[in-house]
Amino acid sequence: MTELAQDFQDFLQHARVQQRLSPRTLRLYTDGLARLQAMLAEGAIEARSLSIAQARRLAALLHREGLAPKSIALLLSVWRSAYRWLGLQGRVALNPFDGLRAPKAPKPLPKALGVDDAVQLASHVPDEIADSRLEARDRAIVELLYGAGLRAAELMGLDVRASGHAAGWVDLESAEVHVLGKGGKRRSTPLGRAAADALQAWLAVRGQLAAAGEPALFVGARGHRVAGSTLRAMLSTRAVQAGMPAHVHPHMLRHSFASHLLQSSGDLRAVQELLGHAHITTTQVYTQLDHQHLARIYDAAHPRAKK
Repeated sequence: MTELAQDFQDFLQHARVQQRLSPRTLRLYTDGLARLQAMLAEGAIEARSLSIAQARRLAALLHREGLAPKSIALLLSVWRSAYRWLGLQGRVALNPFDGLRAPKAPKPLPKALGVDDAVQLASHVPDEIADSRLEARDRAIVELLYGAGLRAAELMGLDVRASGHAAGWVDLESAEVHVLGKGGKRRSTPLGRAAADALQAWLAVRGQLAAAGEPALFVGARGHRVAGSTLRAMLSTRAVQAGMPAHVHPHMLRHSFASHLLQSSGDLRAVQELLGHAHITTTQVYTQLDHQHLARIYDAAHPRAKK
């Protein structure tokens, strides 16, 4: 590596001694400044005379080179910090990287299971069952998460019966789940036959586990409302046992519910209502998932698709 210019060396010394940055962070700073120095040299630009327009071109060059937005943001942060210090030292008249931001990273699509995988997970029966009561509970939980598209917090907040204090409850007679969603917004979602059957099986044994007076629909081994950590651990273990190809968490089943429903119905507004989204733009991400599904079918079936 070419030796860094004195200005950059002085800044790194300041970062090491005054800011007491970790060795790993110092290495990131060093690499970032080495990259800047190389780019300046290639453009025959003096570090102390770097202009705002030139700084913008450097950022654009990083983007054209294919760097990820997060990587660009890291480099710009290092360069901005260096020039801020140089400005305080009176070595530069302005910080050309002030206000310069990396392009926004695209939001990752929510991960959803394929239809076959979701059904396989929901219908999975472990080879060995340590406690048949907890197995009935876990099966009902999976069926509700996937069958009704509930958030984990909404599911954990369900009570065994409706009341003025209940955040949510299940009405088996009308086949509906009533929940209190984000922003205190209440909604009802249909309860499918598989979920209703699983809930009936759980309710038949719930009294053997629930502590006296416990209102929660789903309880843990100690008889009180099931915790989020218990829910996540159970689902992850169950997914591995069922042979799932990826780590499965509660929200993945909500994503799967939305994606599969949209693939079958094409009704974005209905999916929005069932998920309890305040804005349709939040739900529109599932149209991208649907496009991925169509692209896979095209690639697998069309004679002119890329192989």
